[in-house]
Amino acid sequence: MAEAARRLDLIDTAPAFVQADADRLNARFEGVDTAAMLGALLTTELKGRVAIVSSFGTESAVLLHMVATIDREIPLIFVNTQKMFGETLAYRDALAEHLGYTDLRVFRPDPYDLAARDRTGLRWSYDPDGCCEIRKVVPLRRALAPFDAWISGRKGFQGERRAALPRFEIDEGRLKLNPLAAWSKAELDGYFEEHRLPRHPLEAQGYLSIGCSPCTSKVHPGEDPRAGRWRGWDKTECGIHGATGDEPVF
Repeated sequence: MAEAARRLDLIDTAPAFVQADADRLNARFEGVDTAAMLGALLTTELKGRVAIVSSFGTESAVLLHMVATIDREIPLIFVNTQKMFGETLAYRDALAEHLGYTDLRVFRPDPYDLAARDRTGLRWSYDPDGCCEIRKVVPLRRALAPFDAWISGRKGFQGERRAALPRFEIDEGRLKLNPLAAWSKAELDGYFEEHRLPRHPLEAQGYLSIGCSPCTSKVHPGEDPRAGRWRGWDKTECGIHGATGDEPVF
């Protein structure tokens, strides 16, 4: 009986996906249109096992629209760090409603964690990695607990650390999909125009990559689109796609 229980524990804790699965999917969908790839997966092997995660930033509407045309009931996860622009929260509600999503799930940092580790709310000013960990990484990990896979909106052109971004990868035993990995800025803009998607209200003001308000600034002409994130810090990623301040994240 003890041996049977031990085996059951091993089954329960085994990762849903391993690197070989990501490799297989990258090979299977090489050269396949993004919408066709999502349609094939979201209606079959990943149905009921996957969520889409969105920051509702300047380019988020493209992937959200693409997924909504396939399955509007897919869980849509948004992490409210409680440091977001009011414009982002309004855009989130308007865009999710516009696209017809029926399962928007909002996760926030644990108030006890905030009281213990960011009582003043100013940790972003002296430890942005720690702030991201408390306010974004931990809440997202909690949000993804029921799922075997999740969909990210990262693109390869968004900085050097994302240049070799694959369509499929493994993150903490989950399959992570990066459907727009190979998309260019021009392709994204074309999709916005073709489908008449609403833009984030701050984009016209020069905010090309939008995160938390204290750590987001306007991008100057000629700068990388993510130059306005954590300006003045040796940091370009929040931590939800890898080790905080190390490998590429969300």
